[in-house]
Amino acid sequence: MSGSGPGGSPQAFECVAAAVLDERGTVIRWTGAAKDLTGYTSEEVCGRPVQELVADFPDAPHGPAEMPASGRVRLRRRSGDTVEVTFRTSAVEDSAEFLVLAAPAHHVVDHVQGAALLRALSSQERVTIALHDADLATVQTNATPDTPDGRRVQPGTRLRDVLCAEDAENLEAELRQVLETGVPVIRRTQHVRWLHDPERRRSLSLSAFRLEDARGGPTGVAALYVETLDPMDTRRHLLLSREIAERVGSSLDVVRTARDLADLLAPGFGDLAAVDLAHSVFGGEEPSVQLDGGDMRNAALAPATAAWPAGIKQGGHVPPLSDHPVLHRIRQGETVVIGLDEYTAMIGDPRLLEYLVPSGAHSVMLAPLHARGLTLGAISLWRCGRSEPFTEDEAELMALLASRGALAIDNARRYTHQHRAAVALQQRLLPPATTDTPAAETAGLYLPACGGAKIRGDWYDAIALPSLRLALVAGDVIGHGMPATATMGRLRTAIQTLADLELEPDELLTRIADLVERLVAEAPPDDHDVVGATCLYAVYDPVTRRCAMASAGHPPPVLVRPDGTAEAVVISPGPPLALSGMPYETTTIELEPGSVLALCTDGLIERRDRDIDQGLRCLTDALAASCRSDRPLHEIGRALFTNLRNKPRRDDAALLLARTRAVPAKDTAHWQIPGDPAAVSQAREWATRQLTMWGLEDLVFTTELIVSELVTNAIRYGRPPAELRLIRHDVLVCEVTDSSSTQPRLRRARTTDEGGRGLFLVAQLGARWGCRHGQTGKTIWSEQLIEYPR
Repeated sequence: MSGSGPGGSPQAFECVAAAVLDERGTVIRWTGAAKDLTGYTSEEVCGRPVQELVADFPDAPHGPAEMPASGRVRLRRRSGDTVEVTFRTSAVEDSAEFLVLAAPAHHVVDHVQGAALLRALSSQERVTIALHDADLATVQTNATPDTPDGRRVQPGTRLRDVLCAEDAENLEAELRQVLETGVPVIRRTQHVRWLHDPERRRSLSLSAFRLEDARGGPTGVAALYVETLDPMDTRRHLLLSREIAERVGSSLDVVRTARDLADLLAPGFGDLAAVDLAHSVFGGEEPSVQLDGGDMRNAALAPATAAWPAGIKQGGHVPPLSDHPVLHRIRQGETVVIGLDEYTAMIGDPRLLEYLVPSGAHSVMLAPLHARGLTLGAISLWRCGRSEPFTEDEAELMALLASRGALAIDNARRYTHQHRAAVALQQRLLPPATTDTPAAETAGLYLPACGGAKIRGDWYDAIALPSLRLALVAGDVIGHGMPATATMGRLRTAIQTLADLELEPDELLTRIADLVERLVAEAPPDDHDVVGATCLYAVYDPVTRRCAMASAGHPPPVLVRPDGTAEAVVISPGPPLALSGMPYETTTIELEPGSVLALCTDGLIERRDRDIDQGLRCLTDALAASCRSDRPLHEIGRALFTNLRNKPRRDDAALLLARTRAVPAKDTAHWQIPGDPAAVSQAREWATRQLTMWGLEDLVFTTELIVSELVTNAIRYGRPPAELRLIRHDVLVCEVTDSSSTQPRLRRARTTDEGGRGLFLVAQLGARWGCRHGQTGKTIWSEQLIEYPR
């Protein structure tokens, strides 16, 4: 016996020994190869039991029938040593005899490993092995040209039978040089074209070695061809990878990110590209654990102007697909390259081809968008017409590109989730968009930042105060995200609480600044510089038609008068609320009924191409053009914000519009209180006459009691001058002002106390009561509801 194997010596089978045994295990035939292996001749062995030749049978068999079918033993040699062999036994047909084959164990191992190596290499799609004889004719190969029948290259085929003449000639020259010189070729690049497809050029890495016989003479050439990317393709892929790393992810909008990814993949990598995402990803939520076609919709198509089939539309739903092995591979994170036939099988219905497959498509690559343990969607990349099919090398590149794209899309998804949560929280913390009070009608608008900027803490507020007054607030918290929103909520609550104390604007801002200092102290050390705010606080009195305001580093309001003229109010801004040590100053202006006061944050007036002063002038001009008495405030605000939405914004914007009203003079009455206890009865009489003139006889009794108690306290505990004022609207307001700054206290008098029941009676008789301090004293007020006949 003789033979050769790719993994061992050319004489791998020349030393295979053979012997024939009878039914008792006696050797009856002995080959020359057996003599070469053991040194014993046939005369010395035949007629002897085979057990005498075996050195390590653990249990001597009684006959060949008891011997194992195969195994490994040590045979005694004539020289006195032993040799380890691998044997196999087989019964001779129609006979009681057994054939035993044995060969040195190391030769068998080499042959088995060599055969396994050859099978492994032959099974690789991108690796071609070819054995050529001395005439360079093919002896054995796994090469399979891309022909319709898919047949392998047959033995005896020459290179010129499958390759273009010029390519075959160049390749044969390389192989002949190896055959003649014995010098191997290692990883030499060759460009070849199949004879049946001369338009498509392939890039191969060639390694070739000379085959020799036992005497060292050349018998042929073994060639290994590994398909590689063309250097131009490699460069193009590197550029594509760099572009995706640089451009995809520049936006934190999910759809925009998907569109950027698709635009780079087609036509840069494929002819057509579609990016499909789970429904929940568009809203910033995590997708379900296992995606199917019915759970996704399209996010981007490229080129968008291409002739896409009817079933693939921008923003359209992806139809559910039948269970298929390709889908399982994609769900496991694998990038898959398939042909049209396999894609048709995956769809499950050939009638859907025209509905879901682009015209002329012949190769498709499907890549999952997998990031941070979530499968967000998938990329479908098509090649059509004469474009080359996708390769496994390109699938590896696509897996890398899809991973980068998925990470960018997930960043946008997470931003969308946080942004929507912060916006929802901020919207819940803001007051109603419109209010209608005796002092003014208001309309507030809020527009969050866009373009990847995090939400900030802009807010507005309209707070109804006693005596028909109205507080207007606009503020802007430093920082962004949830911390800024939380800080905004705390400041808004604090301002509402302090507004109920009816503090002057400068005093209120001073107390808010103290609160911000405490927030800074509570913040982590790294966040001390990002805690703070600006704020504008104004209080409008419809009786006096005056508006007092103070600013903590905030842009001034814009005033639009009833005649249409507009200007920014000149105020003295104090430091932002994060800073202390500087006082705030109150500015007071008079407002005509029908005036519009606009409070805004810097996001409305500041942009990269202009400063705040320029933006304030633009806002003033826009308000002058749009504020008409017959136009609702919310329409004016939306018009201003419409222009803002069309431009990139890196900051939130808040706007509060207030159209002022005035209480007519006939609905108010004043009376100077003399410093004489007898003035109490005079005050009651005066109040009775005034309520009778107003037709409020039902409130005379309670008002007399309230006036009596308040005037008594002003004369007994206050300092002159003192004043009594009545205001009629939907409530009846009774105010007594004196020059004392002493704060009145409500208490429950004991049975034996002679006094101390005055404010208790006021609180019980009126709907509510309170005290506010001014620069020259204090005012105690009480409100009673007026029930007008319907």
